[in-house]
Amino acid sequence: MIRTLQCLFTAGILATLAGCSTPPPQKSSESRPTEAAPLFREVGDAVGLRFFHTSGAAGEFYMPEIMGSGVALLDYDNDGALDVFLAQGGVLTESTAAHALRVPLPDGFTPGCRLFRNELTSAGTLRFTDVTEKAGVRCPTYGMGAAVGDYDNDGFPDLYLTGFGHNVLLHNTGNGTFDEVTDRAGVRDSGWSTSASWVDYDNDGAVDLFVAHYVDFTLTHNTPCFSYEQERDYCSPHEFAPTSSRLFRNLGNGRFRDVSADAGITAPGPGLGVVGTDFNGDGRVDMFVANDGAANHLWLNQGAGKFKEAALSASIAYNIDGKAQANMGIAVGDANNDGTEHLFVTHLPREGAILYRQDGKGNFEDATTGAGLLLPTLNFTGFGTDWFDYDNDGWLDLFVANGSVHTLEAQRGTAYPFRERNQLFHNDGTGKRFRETTAEAGAALELSEVSRGAAFGDLDNDGDVDIIVSNNNGPARVLLNETGNRRHWVEVRLQGVTSNGMGLGARVALVRRDQKPLWRRSHTDGSYLSASDARVHFGLGDSANLEAIEVRWPDGKAERWEDVKADRVLTLRQGSGRPVTAR
Repeated sequence: MIRTLQCLFTAGILATLAGCSTPPPQKSSESRPTEAAPLFREVGDAVGLRFFHTSGAAGEFYMPEIMGSGVALLDYDNDGALDVFLAQGGVLTESTAAHALRVPLPDGFTPGCRLFRNELTSAGTLRFTDVTEKAGVRCPTYGMGAAVGDYDNDGFPDLYLTGFGHNVLLHNTGNGTFDEVTDRAGVRDSGWSTSASWVDYDNDGAVDLFVAHYVDFTLTHNTPCFSYEQERDYCSPHEFAPTSSRLFRNLGNGRFRDVSADAGITAPGPGLGVVGTDFNGDGRVDMFVANDGAANHLWLNQGAGKFKEAALSASIAYNIDGKAQANMGIAVGDANNDGTEHLFVTHLPREGAILYRQDGKGNFEDATTGAGLLLPTLNFTGFGTDWFDYDNDGWLDLFVANGSVHTLEAQRGTAYPFRERNQLFHNDGTGKRFRETTAEAGAALELSEVSRGAAFGDLDNDGDVDIIVSNNNGPARVLLNETGNRRHWVEVRLQGVTSNGMGLGARVALVRRDQKPLWRRSHTDGSYLSASDARVHFGLGDSANLEAIEVRWPDGKAERWEDVKADRVLTLRQGSGRPVTAR
């Protein structure tokens, strides 16, 4: 049943929004954080989200073991509260016995991927229930990541699970259950897939599927690799041949066709992260793929179903020294509020993450050092990441999930010597400089684990963005944001009509009096192996005065809604606003 989307309207809001306006849950003054409280609290066990990832590592050093896994946020039952899906690995060979695992399984361990329903109360109390079996969720593969999109435009988000072996498409039936329709839909896609993205690349109103592939690794050809100390360690991707990404076109009848070759997406690369957005402003969705240890790919959409690879000419194939790096996680967003989206990519230690700023026409430059992001990231292996305004001051901040893929010297001799802490960076209010605030965030970010996926969304609908972190051979973490609801905010949920049903790819402008508009984009992709909340979040700082919200839909149409109120979730349906000229 729909709970928090049952909305109360003023007459003005009802007339202009033709949708829902959901105020945040009411919290008592005693429950509100003080200035001395940590920025985030880890509440996984407390709220019932108990999940433990196992890679099956038992001493054979199979490469897929160290790379997973991801997490996805989706409101699968349309009740207004974000639910959580977690991909699971498992054992890669039947001969692996449980007692041989490098990281023992905890008591009460439940195998397989898991779906947790958010039982959020009207008072804002967060609680999750494992509904995997009840919802019919089955993941018959060694899971890596997940992508969220409504491929049949029925109003219910579907799940695509990537894996080592083959992928899985779970169709949301709309009655609280999922059907596994992989072969029927034609998207089984065998091999080793990593991140995936639902995008409407041909602007026909139905989301298509882009799947990044990694390397041609097989269990029977497990190349032995060694550390500097001549001890067995996980291999780098250079030991195996790279493979090509896949593009599946949505045919609109529940089926897809592999159009990779016809589209020109044939160049191989060890792809890990993927994101789709209009980088050059021509109205068509382009695709960026972060390739591990090789030149990145920027697939520019040429229209008529064709793409051209242009990462080198856009200055994002290599680093500033012309070298390929271990590109893994991706964040795309308007970090300096100039109306264009900038690119952040995570890497291995001694490489540092890279911030690429762009000019709005798809030309990038390395701005990492000047932004203060190079030195703090030099000692870490970054994976899941995203821009998000954690303190609601109107400027996008940055989170990076870290965890090594090679034995760390200081942890040599421990069962799983790959643990690192995660990182949080605060925007200085110009988008030009960032300051690491990990220590201020509290014990939740000081945890030393092998983090991989990260998904971002407002789990308790209180107006600030929370984080789910998936750990390799470890528990999932719920990082509950305790800071942002001190300032004003608004979140926008889109419903497409002639555009795709979730409005993925739509650009949303928050129009403020006597200030430049803030631009954000509805998407679920990016990060690493993960899918975030499709709702668009705006921090407003100390002022709740809004003039309007404008939406530029993926089909090119634009609308404006006025008399909007702050501190609530707004649902905007395409066709219910006042048409305006698209910017």
